[in-house]
Amino acid sequence: MNEFHRVRRLPPYVFEQVNRLKAKARAAGADIVDLGMGNPDLPAPRHVIEKMMETVGKPRTDRYSASKGIPGLRRAQANYYARRFGVKLNPDTQVVATLGSKEGFANMAQAITGPGDVVIVPNPSYPIHAFGFLMAGGVIRSVPAEPNAQFFHALERAVLHSIPKPIAVVVCYPSNPTAQVASLDFYKDLVAFAKKHEIFILSDLAYSEVYFDGNPPPSVLQAPGAMDVTAEFTSMSKTFSMAGWRMGFAVGNERLLAALTRVKSYLDYGAFTPIQVAATAALNGPEDCINEMRSIYKTRRDVMVESFAQAGWVIPAPVASMFAWVPIPEKFRHLGSLEFSKLLIEKADVAVAPGIGFGEHGDDFVRLALVENEQRIRQAARGIRRFFDNADGQLHNIVQLKAKG
Repeated sequence: MNEFHRVRRLPPYVFEQVNRLKAKARAAGADIVDLGMGNPDLPAPRHVIEKMMETVGKPRTDRYSASKGIPGLRRAQANYYARRFGVKLNPDTQVVATLGSKEGFANMAQAITGPGDVVIVPNPSYPIHAFGFLMAGGVIRSVPAEPNAQFFHALERAVLHSIPKPIAVVVCYPSNPTAQVASLDFYKDLVAFAKKHEIFILSDLAYSEVYFDGNPPPSVLQAPGAMDVTAEFTSMSKTFSMAGWRMGFAVGNERLLAALTRVKSYLDYGAFTPIQVAATAALNGPEDCINEMRSIYKTRRDVMVESFAQAGWVIPAPVASMFAWVPIPEKFRHLGSLEFSKLLIEKADVAVAPGIGFGEHGDDFVRLALVENEQRIRQAARGIRRFFDNADGQLHNIVQLKAKG
């Protein structure tokens, strides 16, 4: 039988190939240091867990919840934007709670994309930024991921040469996977461009609170006029280490949010009410846990940069996000990121995310996540050093095997 139409539009998930190899190695007894998936290992804040436990089992909390989020949660998110960015939001019309930012992006794509609609997406980028629209029947036009003049040059060409004209542009800063951060001036120029060409901006701000240089990343909604053209997505996953709780938000333009709300009303009943109550407590609560999270990730980043450099692999130090976006060492670059990632599991007992999984322009890189403690990061560096020390012979064997078939 032929594959279903939407499934045909999805290439094989390259991360799954790495995951299978990782599981096989662990089953054979290998101690794999997993720097692949951005899955926080830190616990959720204690006061958040206690609030959920306090709420579970109370009258009415086991019933269907509100698809767009309970009122108190939406008010808490609006208050967060006012405190953090100086942006005023109407919690009734400009805030929607989502089942994580990934679900929010996918459902926004369903809401606004018609067959053949063009969406501009950075390459490399987090997979849902492109594939959410592809699954909805859209077409992707790629632009570079760096927030600079080259980005706008490519944006101009994309609008000029796309038929039909693009409906939206996706941005993600701090970036997953590249860890780059955009300035408010960049966002001001982006909003002016979007308004001039009558396209929407869809911004992924999931890493807004994971920064290391004392300069909080801005929101595009801080730019004048942004509310006219922008929906922005945030997440509790990284800020509060609540990835498995599946709680995020879409905020911004009322027309976009109304479309998302309507689609969601057909697809889900919202997150479990005690989780929404706990998320409200997180947003309204003390920020000590956020500061501690930043400090832990910064220390891990510094240990990774230092120990990997000693192993012979220079790691560009990210200023934000929980990732390092790292060029593959020159002698391995011809293998591509997927084969290099497989080698790291087999020869160094280290798992990373291959850059090709984020787009073809990521194939010279791998993404390292700061999700293991300092001791484990140093252990990964020792494994990589052993691998590099024996690399010439191993590369020769690989070339020989490929030549045989």
